[in-house]
Parts: sequence; structure tokens; C-alpha cells
Amino acid sequence: MSPYLRTRTIDGCVVAELSGEIDIVAAMEITPPLDELTRSPGPGLVVDLGSVDFIDCSGLAVLCRVRSRVRGNGGRVQFVCSRPPTLKVLRATGLLKALRPVPSVDEALARIGRP
Repeated sequence: MSPYLRTRTIDGCVVAELSGEIDIVAAMEITPPLDELTRSPGPGLVVDLGSVDFIDCSGLAVLCRVRSRVRGNGGRVQFVCSRPPTLKVLRATGLLKALRPVPSVDEALARIGRP
């Protein structure tokens, strides 16, 4: 496993927890496992950014890729973020409206709808 990515399943929904600095190095490491998670339709994916200390354009590109792949397969994805620095980056890049993060995993699971 990667120090930047941990996955778990809650009631049939995969939760991908990102942590640390999500920069170009981290992005190269987490893209293959996230691609595997988003390869085919699933009941839902939650991407938890609660432990992200820093995210650059490479990390933002990974988030957009995840969103695009899940939605392209007819799945549902929900992002979780309540940390002001990360929210500030999402707002500045215009991704806050596109990703629509919620403050908790429980709320994300409720929005996706557990299978």
C-alpha cells in the first residue's frame, strides 16, 4: 500500500482516504490503484481528503480523473473535505463547485446511497 492512499469498504461502498502531501510524486503512486478502483462501475466511491496536508495541480488532476472515470462508468463519487487549506485550493481552482465536497464520510455515504 501507499503512504498516500488507504482504502476500506463501508457497507459495500469503497472509501479511498488520501493523506499527506498529494504532489506529483504522490499522484504517480496513487493513480494506478485509483484507476483500478474506477475501472468498472461500482456501488459508489468516496474520496476522503480529510488527512491531506497539501495538494498541487498533479493531485487535483488525479481528483478530476477519478470523478471523470466514475461518472463515465455510470457510478457515483463523493468527495469529503473540511480542511480550510484544501478547500481554499479547491475554491481557487474552481473545483469546489465541480467536486462538491461534504464535511464527513457519513454524509458522503448518505449522498451516494448505500447499496
